[in-house]
Parts: sequence; structure tokens; C-alpha cells
Amino acid sequence: MADPLRPEPFDKLRTGSVDGPEPSARAQQWATTMHGHAAEGLVRAHAGSHGHVGPGRTVDRLTREAYERESLRSGATLAAGAGDRVRPEEPDAERTCFERDRDRIVHSTAFRRLAGKTQVVVHPTDHQRTRLTHALEVAQVATSIARGVGVNVALAEAIALGHDCGHGPGGHASEDAFDAYVPGGFDHGPWGADVSLLDLNLCAQTLDGIRNHSWSRPAPSTVEGEIVSWADRIAYCAHDLEDAVHAGILGTDEIPDAVADVAGRSRREQLGHFVRAVVAGVAEHGEVGMAADSAAALASLRAFNYERIYVRPESLAQSRAVVEVLQALVEHFTAHPGALPGTVVPTDDPVLTAVTYVAGMTDRFAFDLAVRDLGWASERLPLRPGG
Repeated sequence: MADPLRPEPFDKLRTGSVDGPEPSARAQQWATTMHGHAAEGLVRAHAGSHGHVGPGRTVDRLTREAYERESLRSGATLAAGAGDRVRPEEPDAERTCFERDRDRIVHSTAFRRLAGKTQVVVHPTDHQRTRLTHALEVAQVATSIARGVGVNVALAEAIALGHDCGHGPGGHASEDAFDAYVPGGFDHGPWGADVSLLDLNLCAQTLDGIRNHSWSRPAPSTVEGEIVSWADRIAYCAHDLEDAVHAGILGTDEIPDAVADVAGRSRREQLGHFVRAVVAGVAEHGEVGMAADSAAALASLRAFNYERIYVRPESLAQSRAVVEVLQALVEHFTAHPGALPGTVVPTDDPVLTAVTYVAGMTDRFAFDLAVRDLGWASERLPLRPGG
């Protein structure tokens, strides 16, 4: 009788007795680890494992919540139970409500699609940021600040990972494209909280931080949300500059002295300085911010990026091309709602339905669709690097 824990095809692969060409030595070695390493009632990933810890109970949600109450500073957002959600849920046994939010965002379709969405450069090369890598870097900066300040790291991480899930294809130009169709204009923060991530039933504090992370929005209701607002600006100022340097758009010697003298010329120096500046600002003033000299350096860096990266002629041409193709797609699906896939949930407003569908697309999907279904000439699309 066959052992259900040792499936026959894997045994054949391990022994090299499968039909066809003999498996490589690497494939056969891989097959030998199929079942792990069992001894004394426990299966381990590695033979000779050294991962030993002392005995003790699991660190469940209640233990984590108690630790938060004891260790986080006054003003931090405490997790409690299942969290403040539109649709009530039972608490998770292991995770706090904000850890649960973080996990839901990471596994969501909206988050995965960020891998195919523009940060600054459409059609990014291997070393240039996408909207996904930007979200990860914002999360790193936000959690570093939150740990240093002594507030809720899980909430800061959840907000940071989800903060750009409302972005459409083609970067910030998509907001210009959709403005004409959305009452009050299209803002990626509220759109992410209220549309892109709606089905996740996230906590009110997480949604508030996502909705209000941009500095032009109302202040977030939590200290963790305000930390993410700073982390977002710190991260994109530093890494957009680094991408521009790698792309040959500018050199590090061109960085203004007002930035370099305070925060350095490299991404590593700048991130380190600005993270420490926010932590120090909270320690000294009890509010989220940074000292005037550091804030001025960050503002100078952002202004430099705007002039030399975001509004240079090539970037503006790219933005115009993005606006044209996205508006053409919205007009097409508004006029032909039957062309929408069956997975799209229609609303009472066919324009809003079309915007929701197009806003969720990755860059490549949107541009390929315009060529395939709208007969869009490829020359009208945003150019690839060197195109």
C-alpha cells in the first residue's frame, strides 16, 4: 500500500525512475527533501537543525495586546480584539487586528498589482523602482520610525504597505486622467481606502492612514498614520533621486548643498538622517515632525526632484501619453459596458464602473489593451527607456 506522505511521483523523481530523460542531480537532490527530516515526533526543514528555543507557551494575540499596553508610549494606537471594522468579525487567535490588516493587504490583488505600476518611470528597468518596491521601502522607513518612537509597528506597517494601492497605471498621471470622471477629483489615497481595498474590511485606523497619507489631505487620526506620511515623503525623495542617478538623468554632484550638507548625497545617508530626525522630533516635542534644518533639507530635496525629474520635458511627455491612453480606455468601457469582464461588479454609474476597472490595471495590461482593443498606435504609448 502506498504511503500517502510519500507520493509515488516524488519517489520516482528521487530515484531517477521517471519516464523520459533522467532528472538532473539537482532535481533528484531536491526530491530527497520532499518530506523534511523527521525524528522524535517532529519534522524539521534541515538535517541537524540548530533552531532550539526554550519551552513556553505561544505568543498569541492576547499576549501581544498585553505587551502593547505595557510597552508602547502614551498616544500609541493599541490593538484590541478584532478591531474597529465596518463588518464585525471575531478576533483572530494569534494576530492583533493590525497584524491581520497587514497580512490582508500583502495577500491582496491590489497590492500584487503594484509590481506592474509605475513609480516614476513607465516601463522600469530591473534596477528602477515600481510602485510595489516603493511601498516596501515606505514600510521599512515607517517601521524604523515607529520602533524608535515606541508606537504600534504593525499599524504603521499596514498603512505603509497599503498607502498606494489606489494608484492607477502610469503613476500620478493617472490621477490627472481620472479627475474628469470622479466628482471632486481622483485622489489615490481615498480611492485606495474606499475602493481598491474595500473588500478587505480593514480597521478604521488603517483605512484612515491610507486615506490621509498625502500631506494635502487632512491629518491622519493616529500617530502611526502621521509617521507613514513622513515615511512616504522620505522614501520617495531618496529613492526617486537614486533612480534618476542610475538612469543618468543627473549626477550626485548636482545635489544641492542644502541637502548634501545636512543629509548626505547617497540614499543610505539620506534615509538614515531623516529617520533619526523624525524619531528625535517626537522625543523632543511629543509630536510627529523633524527639526527645521532637517525639514528644510527634505523640502530642498523634494523641490530638486520636481525640477530635475518629475517636470523635465521627457517626464511631462510621458504623463501626457498616460493621460491620453487611460482616458481613451475609460471612454471605451463607458460606451461599451458589455466589453467589461464578468468579474467587474457594475455600479449605478457606468463611468465610475469604467474608472474602477481601468484604475486597477497594471501599466502593461492597460497599454496592451489599448493597442489590441482600441486600435491604439504603439507610437502614442509612453516610450520605453531608449525608445
